[in-house]
Formats: sequence, structure tokens, C-alpha cells
Amino acid sequence: MASAAPPRAPAGRLNWEVCVRGLTVAMLLVAGAGSLACRKTGEGEYEVERPVVGTETDTINTPSVDVGTQKDTITVPTVKTEEREVTVPTVDVDPPK
Repeated sequence: MASAAPPRAPAGRLNWEVCVRGLTVAMLLVAGAGSLACRKTGEGEYEVERPVVGTETDTINTPSVDVGTQKDTITVPTVKTEEREVTVPTVDVDPPK
């Protein structure tokens, strides 16, 4: 008896796997290059290389934010009620008999 050859993957699937692997490698290279183009030089400062004909290096200063609290005085309104005696009209109706 002759032994059967193992099944082969379709040609389209093999091309897809090669494409996905290539894209994965390309994304890793771009991410690595992006992290190398920017470095921290001090507190709130980053040095960034810009692609021009060659490269230029700029220093970017990030804003500093100070958060705190302070006391302040406000005026709170008070509501008072008072009782007054008033006259109200009354109506007496005599029903028909």
C-alpha cells in the first residue's frame, strides 16, 4: 500500500500568513523607532527629533500644574417665614328645595 501525502495548506492561506507576519514586524519597527525619537531631558522637558531634510532637534516644555485649596468666605441667604392674619372670602350656597 502506498502512503498518502499529508494535506497541504491552500496557497491563499500561506500568502495571508506571510502578509500578517510582515505587518507585525513592520509595526514593531515603527514603534521602536518612535520611542527612540523622543527622550526626556529634564523635569517637564522632552527632546523630539523632527524629520526634515536630515533631522532637527527641538525641546518641548510641558506645562506644570499646581493644584491646591484655599479658604474663602461666602454669604449664605437665610429664609424666614412669618404668620399674618388675613381675611379670605367665603361663599355660602343654598341648594334648591
